[in-house]
Amino acid sequence: MGMHFSTLRTLISRYCTGEENWVDSRTIYIGHKEPPSGTEAFIQQRFPDNRIVSSKYTFWNFVPKNMFEQFRRVANFYFLIIFLVQLIIDTPTSPITSGLPLFFVITVTAIKQGYEDWLRHKADNSVNQCPVHVVHHGKVVRKQSQKLRVGDVVFMKENETFPCDLILLSSSREDGTCFVTTASLDGESSHKTYHAIQDTKAYTTEVEVDSIHATIECEQPQPDLYKFVGRINVYMDNEPVARPLGSENLLLRGATLKNTDYIYAVAIYTGMETKMALNYQTKTQKRSAVEKSMNAYLVVYLCILISKALINTVLKYAWQADTNQDEPWYSDRTEPERQRHVVVRAFTDFLAFMVLFNYIIPVSMYVTVEMQKFLGSYFIMWDDEMFDEEMGERAVVNTSDLNEELGQVEYVFTDKTGTLTENNMEFIECCVDGHIYVPDVICNGQVMPGATSMDMIDTSPGPGAREHEELFFRALCLCHTVQVKEEETVDGIKHGIHQGKSTSFYISSSPDEVALVEGMKRLGFTYLRLKDSHMEILNREDEIERFQLLEVLTFDSVRRRMSVIVRSSTGELYLFCKGADSAIFPRVVSGKVEQIKARVEHNAVEGLRTLCVAYRPLSPAQYQEVCHLLNGAKLALHDRDKRLAEAYDVIEKDLILLGATAVEDRWRISASVCSNGTPSRRRSLSLSLCVCFPRLQEKAADTIESLHKAGMKVWVLTGDKMETAVATCYASKLFHRNTQILELTTKRTEEQSLHDVLFDLSRAVLRQLGGMTRDSFSGLSGDCTDYGLIIDGATLSAVMRPAQEDSNSGNYKEIFLEICRNCSAVLCCRMAPLQKAQIVKLIKASKEHPITLAIGDGANDVSMILEAHVGIGIMGKEGRQAARNSDYAIPKFKHLKKMLLVHGHYYYIRISELVQYFFYKNVCFIFPQFLYQFFCGFSQQPLYDTAYLTLYNISFTSLPILLHSLIEQHIHMDILRKDPSLYRDIAKNSLLRWPIFIYWTVLGVYDAIVMFFGVYFLFDNTTFTSNGQLMTANTQMMFGNWTFGTLVFTVLVFTVTFKLALDTHYWTWINHFVIWGSLVFFLVFSLLWGGIIWPFLNYQRMYYVFMQMLSSGPAWLSIILLIAASLLPDVLKKVVCRTLWPTTTERIQMYAGFGYVPTLMDNADKLYKGQLSEFTPMASLHAPSKAGRPRRGSGSQRNAPNPRRSAPFHKKLMFTRWRRTPDYRTFAPLLGFADGSRHSTQGRAYGGTGPGTSV
Repeated sequence: MGMHFSTLRTLISRYCTGEENWVDSRTIYIGHKEPPSGTEAFIQQRFPDNRIVSSKYTFWNFVPKNMFEQFRRVANFYFLIIFLVQLIIDTPTSPITSGLPLFFVITVTAIKQGYEDWLRHKADNSVNQCPVHVVHHGKVVRKQSQKLRVGDVVFMKENETFPCDLILLSSSREDGTCFVTTASLDGESSHKTYHAIQDTKAYTTEVEVDSIHATIECEQPQPDLYKFVGRINVYMDNEPVARPLGSENLLLRGATLKNTDYIYAVAIYTGMETKMALNYQTKTQKRSAVEKSMNAYLVVYLCILISKALINTVLKYAWQADTNQDEPWYSDRTEPERQRHVVVRAFTDFLAFMVLFNYIIPVSMYVTVEMQKFLGSYFIMWDDEMFDEEMGERAVVNTSDLNEELGQVEYVFTDKTGTLTENNMEFIECCVDGHIYVPDVICNGQVMPGATSMDMIDTSPGPGAREHEELFFRALCLCHTVQVKEEETVDGIKHGIHQGKSTSFYISSSPDEVALVEGMKRLGFTYLRLKDSHMEILNREDEIERFQLLEVLTFDSVRRRMSVIVRSSTGELYLFCKGADSAIFPRVVSGKVEQIKARVEHNAVEGLRTLCVAYRPLSPAQYQEVCHLLNGAKLALHDRDKRLAEAYDVIEKDLILLGATAVEDRWRISASVCSNGTPSRRRSLSLSLCVCFPRLQEKAADTIESLHKAGMKVWVLTGDKMETAVATCYASKLFHRNTQILELTTKRTEEQSLHDVLFDLSRAVLRQLGGMTRDSFSGLSGDCTDYGLIIDGATLSAVMRPAQEDSNSGNYKEIFLEICRNCSAVLCCRMAPLQKAQIVKLIKASKEHPITLAIGDGANDVSMILEAHVGIGIMGKEGRQAARNSDYAIPKFKHLKKMLLVHGHYYYIRISELVQYFFYKNVCFIFPQFLYQFFCGFSQQPLYDTAYLTLYNISFTSLPILLHSLIEQHIHMDILRKDPSLYRDIAKNSLLRWPIFIYWTVLGVYDAIVMFFGVYFLFDNTTFTSNGQLMTANTQMMFGNWTFGTLVFTVLVFTVTFKLALDTHYWTWINHFVIWGSLVFFLVFSLLWGGIIWPFLNYQRMYYVFMQMLSSGPAWLSIILLIAASLLPDVLKKVVCRTLWPTTTERIQMYAGFGYVPTLMDNADKLYKGQLSEFTPMASLHAPSKAGRPRRGSGSQRNAPNPRRSAPFHKKLMFTRWRRTPDYRTFAPLLGFADGSRHSTQGRAYGGTGPGTSV
């Protein structure tokens, strides 16, 4: 009875106190123990088990579900209908001719998808069956992970991965903390600190933990990794003590325990309710431009098929309208069939013609394309040049459906930190009250070679400023989340804090914090450890100072600052705060604000990521007020984040500015080296400043320059401030010295309206370009001003705002896009992850519908990676979430160059030729069948034997084109890499445009006409023999329907195979084996098929036909002549076009045939060994003269017309001063030799006019 009253009391109290949202919460009983009687009702809720399911099929639903999905594809459904028509009505061909190819395609696809799903099942089982240790009745027992239940107390050891979402109860550390890496969740590979509940952290044994009597009330599962709201009621003497629970207490599934011996934690979310499972995003199906072209061509051929069937049906009844022309006797029509209504007979005949001509639709093309994509993806994964030895990682292909899309990219969206830069921080300098301290370079806790002493530039401060200086150093030693890992060595490298002390090193979720703490150590203040809620630091006098850590106001992206409240050993209370300048300056009431602000802006221009440091002394009364605010906010279950933000806003005010810090990537180290090799330093203003550096990734600048030369627009999307991002863009060659920067930032829109700024920028760009877009020019061309656009997140939000919110903003997007189109590069700074995806979506939806690629390394890049046509993740230091959610993953940014310029180029060329060739060979195959109907009274008589109809696309012609589409190299990969401009030749789906499609179709029709009528005239003169058989007079060969069709089919198979051989540029023994082997297989099959009496056949119409045909010499001669006549127009077209209007690719192929390219490639191997640049086109490679100047061509060479068929490419002479010898190079088309010029084995420069620019 008491239980019912307590239930009623609980419900009434919840609703009467206004807690309507309790329906969205759950109650968890730790250890499945009932709460003390009279406290609250024990209502055991049902939760899912801990089983993870990522597979798509089960054993029972695989067949129906897979069949449903496959027949949703239009081509498969179409052939299923054709197959059913053949079964239902009397058709001229056997159902096997359609059923067998369809069965082959469906079976191969089902096996592939079933194998992939079996791998997913295997992975699921390995996770679900892994052992987990659970505390049960005071003992640790083992059970499978899938049997874990909500409320179980789990025992975890160091380096183990959490099996579900847990609330930390206690740990082996005295302060109740543990360290965790969440790389598999949010991409952050650094250590994060989590805290146990204050009332349970002392329970460190199984028996003690089993005695815990508590319940947890928390929100229902949410996918947000960084948000958790709950509270725990710990029963002590049957009285509940409430404590807040937040994200700092929640251990997520997939994270790993580090630097902690063991922990005890309680499961709160299991299985598919864990945050990791809720973040499984179903990727939208991305379709490549080639697939869209295939579908368009399929519709055209379907219309052709219907037209053929309709024409033949009409002509058949027009033919039979004459009383003397009736249904042929060999059609075996019964009398009831002849007496049917004419409409029924016409519809039946129409379906029969559809079946007869349906082979024009290449059903096997889809399975061949899938096999080509699947097998071709291994060439990326096997590429040794895309293997990173430092990481031990290769490129990974997560989806093979977009291989050819790598060759069509027009826009590249890249992150900055960790993608372009290495995210490796170095402490450089510190300035306090006008005194600059410059320790030698420190990188991630390691003193760089040559760093022997501390370099003090300015004089030491006086006694009065000493206290202020040490307060700044203490602030940086205390205001952070750095933890100390005590271990003798890490990866063979010893880490030490202080001489004579145990070896240790620093770990943190932010490399900036590690660099700053290490910098303070070099300046005499060493952070030792956090022990018993006390932070210990070692000062310059080797004295240990202890500060009690009272509160941590954690960093978030909205506040953009963090704070700590500490109590010194003498009892003083301090609030130390550090954050972005825009978050600190408005809260400062004293300090050298103007001087520090000027220095911050100066360092930002130089590429430094700046932070400001301030403090505030607190009185005991103020501290009590702070505690009251924080505790009230932390215990709230509803709107906790909002209440905490309000509390932080009240606490972090009335600050005193101490100084600023600056952090940047290591690429500035080489840029700031003076002529004597020592780092250059400047004297600063009166402020406190620290400087740290990361650096650009290896060859990042070269990769961006190559992408520009390939015609791609590169956009950098970053969350960093504008000045830092701009400096990175200059270092990475996104912006050049002659680039005119256009700013669309908050600072400018405050001075002018957004409307005026946009129109000013638009007029400036369009006036310079005269209405032409930047797409008409090279990224390094001198014909137009090089523009670079900078926009920040706030201004982008205003541009993207819907029109109804601002009546003048209806066309802001179009104006913005017009400006971007005419800029060679765009930088978007202060961007939120969602804004990155919005930018990509905006470009995708523009009227040109360009192909976009997004590349990043962190969790904040996942949204744009999923939004872009092609998403590439970098296996960087920020974890693997970007790599897992991407279509492709690469170890370093530099590998993007080969992936696009080589692999992407090859894949697009190969798949384009595969698609066009399939349609061509099927037109050649079926058009003779169409012509044959005019000579057989439209009787639906097949021209080819059933075996030929079935095996043509499956066996005789499929393997050669599949192999061709896997290994064909139309030009050498080194040339593709050295001359990125070749990428332009295949841009905008140029090889699958309608004119080229029409050419292949017309070529197929021509070949079919030659084959059919060539054989027809061969049989034109026929006579009857004495035994009643028909024989040709000119070939002395038995004449018959099957002989006629077999001869046409023989010419067909040889013609389409030779056509593929003529289009092959890269010959290996595999090509020879497959191409000539397929012809041998056709001959052997035909001999066996017609030379043996097969007992399983009721009749054998092909018996002795093929052997009798081959016994005729004139038949052999006619086959050779017809093959030559079929191939002649295509050969002539290639010769004429290559002679008069050669493309750059064809010119390279021509010179390769003459043996020039290997000689030039020998010169290309001298890159970085001499004066040659990796971006020097092959045409400009030459031996430098003794004077160090280039050898110039003759005047005729300089004035020679551009040899390319594509858009004009004006050469620009570039002068680049390297560290040693100056080098001249020409950015000219590859092998752009002038007419009539001769070339020595050393190569010759292709001189030309053009403005000279010093870079």
